[in-house]
Amino acid sequence: MLPKIFLLVLVGVVYGNSMALENIKNGNVYVAGHTGLVGRALVRRLEAEGCRTIITREYDQLDLRDRLAVNRFFESERPEYVFLAAAKVGGIGANMQYPASFIYDNLAIQLSVIDAAYRYGVNKLLFFGSSCIYPRNCPQPIKEQYLMTGELEKTNEPYALAKIAGLKLCESYNRQYGTNFIACMPTNLYGSYDNFDLKNSHVLPALLRKCYEAKQEGKKQVTVWGSGKPYREFLYVDDLADAGIFLMKQYEGNEIINVGTGKDISIADLACLVKEIVGYEGEIVFDVSKPDGTPRKLLDVNKLTELGWCAPTSLRDGIQKMLEWYERQAVFKKEVVHEELV
Repeated sequence: MLPKIFLLVLVGVVYGNSMALENIKNGNVYVAGHTGLVGRALVRRLEAEGCRTIITREYDQLDLRDRLAVNRFFESERPEYVFLAAAKVGGIGANMQYPASFIYDNLAIQLSVIDAAYRYGVNKLLFFGSSCIYPRNCPQPIKEQYLMTGELEKTNEPYALAKIAGLKLCESYNRQYGTNFIACMPTNLYGSYDNFDLKNSHVLPALLRKCYEAKQEGKKQVTVWGSGKPYREFLYVDDLADAGIFLMKQYEGNEIINVGTGKDISIADLACLVKEIVGYEGEIVFDVSKPDGTPRKLLDVNKLTELGWCAPTSLRDGIQKMLEWYERQAVFKKEVVHEELV
């Protein structure tokens, strides 16, 4: 028989979690970045939870870089819970070509939304960072405390610096104003509504599109940037949405939380896996003249696991789901391109 004190604690935890869920379900929830990969997944998950009031705005209605407009929005809508998933995102090529845009746009979005959340009394805010905030040559797997212990990867340094500023902004507002702003650091994401533009996309959606089109067009080769040697971890975006809502209900504190699977794969093996799932029978060729980026980037997810959450979707199953969505949308005929600015 369990000790009475343990039973009381257990009941308190369950009750507290239930109350947190009811508060979110019945509150005004603002998803910043609802047209992006993460934002869409969050809206789907919140709807599944039965959330009654989900607030969103299109980019032409609200430019999150405009601080005055954001203040007016918060004053009018009075959101109680904020998921800050809005960001300017892209792969190595985009980061190298538009460094000023990546640092300016992301800083402007974060400054506007986080400050407005404080000024208009938001109950809780979750800021979505990125695993690229960690040093290039970080010990593996990457623990949260490794932040700012070494040089960043040069190919995405402006974006990483902006994200570091965002999480430090949350931490500083908590310390000075007593706000309840938390931050999580997702690993590489993929899934429905990903960016499949070959000039700006990340590696997995680019691989899927290349293999799919090569199969359709009977091409004998697919070219992949870099040597194929770097290792990357991938998280299905619906799993991130689930983790985000879990953290919104369960977690408070200034320490950042890694969100990932705890497993990684080489780009070469990833290319072979995508090729197999798509059913492409041609050759994968690696263009070693292109940059590899960080050699390895695997997150230590023990902190999140100890809180009670782990990713349920395997990489194979996630890629299969993304392929099925891709085929349904017929995106090989129409570009799926987005910047998560709304």
